[in-house]
Amino acid sequence: MTDAVASHYAGSRDLAGLIRDRLRASGTSLEGLKPEDLGSVDEFHIRGRAATLEIGRQLDIDASSHVLDIGSGLGGPARTIAEAFGCRVTGVDLTPAFCSAANAMSEWVGLSDRTLFQQGDATELPFPSATFDAAMTIHVAMNIPAKDRVYAEARRVLKPGSRFAVYDVLKGEGDAVLYPVPWAREPSISFVATPDEMVQLLTGAGFRIIDTQDTTDASQRWFEAIAAQISSQGATPAVTFQAFLGDDYPQMARNQVRNLTERRIRTVTYICEA
Repeated sequence: MTDAVASHYAGSRDLAGLIRDRLRASGTSLEGLKPEDLGSVDEFHIRGRAATLEIGRQLDIDASSHVLDIGSGLGGPARTIAEAFGCRVTGVDLTPAFCSAANAMSEWVGLSDRTLFQQGDATELPFPSATFDAAMTIHVAMNIPAKDRVYAEARRVLKPGSRFAVYDVLKGEGDAVLYPVPWAREPSISFVATPDEMVQLLTGAGFRIIDTQDTTDASQRWFEAIAAQISSQGATPAVTFQAFLGDDYPQMARNQVRNLTERRIRTVTYICEA
């Protein structure tokens, strides 16, 4: 299962080299690069950087904080949080190619002193208990059947009273999810929970949910804009999610519009307290 998930996202490709080459081919220099310049590829979740900043503002963090990003991908959210709040962020991800690229990209934007990414399993985090001042997980649990272990591990490594943000794609009230989608090409690696199940999982892990935000309507508009851009073949960023998802990303984007429009899925953020 873990190999299938890692292969879906990146396989064994040199993602940092691929992204670097595409940036250079577009005339973009790595000199003076800022975190937001990479947002079209490294903020791999619905509504991108805007959603990350919304989460950061609710984590109750400052420059002294050490934040954990569970399922950190290419490191976009971690870099956004580190830059915006001046804190340190440690990311852990199942996919080795993502971790390698994330560390390289942090060097490009001058944030390698405040971000660090390492390979690891969200259900068995490689950190001592009560290590972090806050944690987040963004569009990760859709690939994990053992969500109870993910949230129990998050609770273990957080200091008492700290906050945990979960932003995920959930099962909607409509029909079954249409595939392929960005997190899965077919159902065998897709495990979307319902909103009711999420409440039970988070409270069962020892969290108190202090805020819930359903952003499905905004998510639908976001993916509609992406699908329209792909269809029009207009001006697009130098590098996008297609760099690591492959040539079927346009179909994934079209399916996401239908999934959101028909409420086959919802996007919901939970802000919790340990």
